[in-house]
Amino acid sequence: MKLMWHYTMRYKKLLLFDFICVFGFILIELGLPTILARMIDQAIPNASGNQVNQLGLLMLVVVVIGVIMNILLGYFTTRITTNITADIRDDLFAKTQSYSHQEYEAIGVSSLITRITNDAYQIMLFLQNILRMGFMTPMMFAVSLYMIFRTSPSLSWYVLLALPALLVAVVAIAKISDPLSTRQQKNLDKINGILRENLSGLRVIRAFVNEKFEESRFRKVNGAYTESSKSLFKLMAVAQPGFTFLFNIVMVLIIWNGSKQIDAGQLQIGDLIAFIEYIFHALFSFMLFASVFMMYPRAAVSARRIQEALDATSEIAEKESPVTETAKKGYVTFENVTFAYPGHAESPVIRDVSFTAKPGETVAFIGSTGSGKSTLIQLIPRFYDVSAGRVLVDDVDVRDYSLAALREKIGYIPQKALLFSGTIAENLRYGKEDATLEEMQRAADIAQAAEFIAEQPERFDAHLSEGGSNFSGGQKQRLAIARAVIRRPEIYIFDDSFSALDYQTDAKLRARLKKETTESTVLIVAQRVGTIMHADKIIVLNEGNVVGMGTHQELLRDCQVYYDIASSQLSEEELVQ
Repeated sequence: MKLMWHYTMRYKKLLLFDFICVFGFILIELGLPTILARMIDQAIPNASGNQVNQLGLLMLVVVVIGVIMNILLGYFTTRITTNITADIRDDLFAKTQSYSHQEYEAIGVSSLITRITNDAYQIMLFLQNILRMGFMTPMMFAVSLYMIFRTSPSLSWYVLLALPALLVAVVAIAKISDPLSTRQQKNLDKINGILRENLSGLRVIRAFVNEKFEESRFRKVNGAYTESSKSLFKLMAVAQPGFTFLFNIVMVLIIWNGSKQIDAGQLQIGDLIAFIEYIFHALFSFMLFASVFMMYPRAAVSARRIQEALDATSEIAEKESPVTETAKKGYVTFENVTFAYPGHAESPVIRDVSFTAKPGETVAFIGSTGSGKSTLIQLIPRFYDVSAGRVLVDDVDVRDYSLAALREKIGYIPQKALLFSGTIAENLRYGKEDATLEEMQRAADIAQAAEFIAEQPERFDAHLSEGGSNFSGGQKQRLAIARAVIRRPEIYIFDDSFSALDYQTDAKLRARLKKETTESTVLIVAQRVGTIMHADKIIVLNEGNVVGMGTHQELLRDCQVYYDIASSQLSEEELVQ
């Protein structure tokens, strides 16, 4: 409730108007039976036509005001709740931007999507009911009780006797629905996870003819969600008729005893009619409030999940006064760096790695799959923090930098070329927001992307579908390289970014890069020896350890691991050169 209250209090003025509308609506709803009682007991017996007309006109005015109040109540309620939902989603999305890889892995991408969409929606539904009925029903119930006791104290005992039974039922239902709601939301996370995997891996699923298996897997999780939803809805379905049954019993008892009192001359007909109206408002208000209260466990589960995501603290934190500028440009140094993933301290992925890269140099990393190449270069932009040792950029520990300042120095091209839906120009400007057409053309030329861009009718305005799926793997890699090149960073990091390129395009691209990066440091992770054999320094990794460092020729002579890799890819003539 604390989370919902926090966001609701951002709209105090709208909340005040909502409260005024609720109060006005209550007075009008309870004013009608009072006027009606006066008409039946006073105006009609006295055959006073003027008084009947006056009271009838007053009732019409009250009805009109009540309709206006109800419309305004709906407007203010909707405006508050939609703004709150938008705020929750904005804050959640902004929070996820600060997460490190560890938080994404701990919470799960599918669960985050559910929290931003469905959990925020559940809170909106609950608050809509709270701001309308949650405010209205307690006040209406209290005022109705007062009018009940004021009209007929003897009949009011039937209401008081029914309240304990209603309270016990409401509390019991709330306790039962809490674990059901938790299970339902977790099952929804699983549905989103499987759906996300299925859509992203559709080609693999079809290639292995595993559609039936995926359907079975989804059906199982969907069935679990259906069962938890059924249990929850059955509980709610039983509650409503139960309350109505009790409500009708009370009404029958009141009408029966009220009729006896009228016959005995102890109660007037108008007072009984008004009393029945008050009873209706009191019990119906309680029933509505109970339904709101029964919605609370589900909203509370959603609120807890959202609060958990908002409270998650990133492992990659900035210092209070971080470094934003340095005199040096483009220097990268690893000093005895060891790294283990969180929770796996006993099995480091990288062990005691040391090297230096200077502007104008190309430093390459090669090794078998799982040797720690990609993990090593991800320590530079602080996707992870070292477990021991230091990573220095321009002689400053990366942990001392402002994250924005550190990453501004770097042009990172990931192993998987991730592009965003939009135009080619929008994707390139992701690297430099104010890039001109000339700068985009230059970056495309360097990345060997100019030719296929020119073939597009819209050129740089050509549209990319989600993930760039309407372009080939090689084209996507070249656009990703162009996106990094356009910002002219001090440090280029290519994480196996040439794997989808043919040898000719690879050679041309590297030749252009060599000319354009004379004042920058270039770090390349590669599987192909041909891609890195002309690097100034090649670092060979094996199971997280540096087993060789030097030029191509030096490593062929001195490093058996490198020689084995090279001999499996190069011809005898190329090895001898």
